Amino acid sequence: MIQTVLAEATEKMEKAVEAAKDDFGTIRTGRANPAMFQKIIVDYYGTGTPLGNLASIQVLEARSLAITPYDKGALMNIEKAIRDVPNLGAQPNNDGTVIRVTLPDLTEDRRKEYVKLAKAKAEDHRVSVRNIRRKGNDDLAALKKDGAAGEDEIARAEKELDTLTKNFVDSIDNALKHKEAELLEV
Repeated sequence: MIQTVLAEATEKMEKAVEAAKDDFGTIRTGRANPAMFQKIIVDYYGTGTPLGNLASIQVLEARSLAITPYDKGALMNIEKAIRDVPNLGAQPNNDGTVIRVTLPDLTEDRRKEYVKLAKAKAEDHRVSVRNIRRKGNDDLAALKKDGAAGEDEIARAEKELDTLTKNFVDSIDNALKHKEAELLEV
């Protein structure tokens, strides 16, 4: 029973760390990165669809990408969705088959804004890891109350859960440090 609670908490915390890394990938750095465009929602025949499902995204140069839609009918909607993304500053150019996107240089102020955004996302994911710990502690307390486990076993499990939480929060912090260094690199 205790191992089930710990295994479930570990699995959810791993997913939270992966989600944090995915979110960091969507924040623009000085270089073009296809991950920035993967989650842009495009109106595709009345349905909001992620851009990554509608087109292939390739890096051409340090600050430019080529987006090739699988369905040429979606070309205008993809271009509009890219133009409407706030804080991206991208200018898409449509040649009828491929959309070329050139990203402007990042100013120092813009880099600092992105660092703040990365810190906010990191805090959101830290909170989710702590919520998972809280739920695990609640489950352990329920086991203790039901008499399914002794106090010593529960105390050890709670310490192990706290250690897991610290390790996963540290993983998020390390990913944040890496992203900050990437953002502030000129």
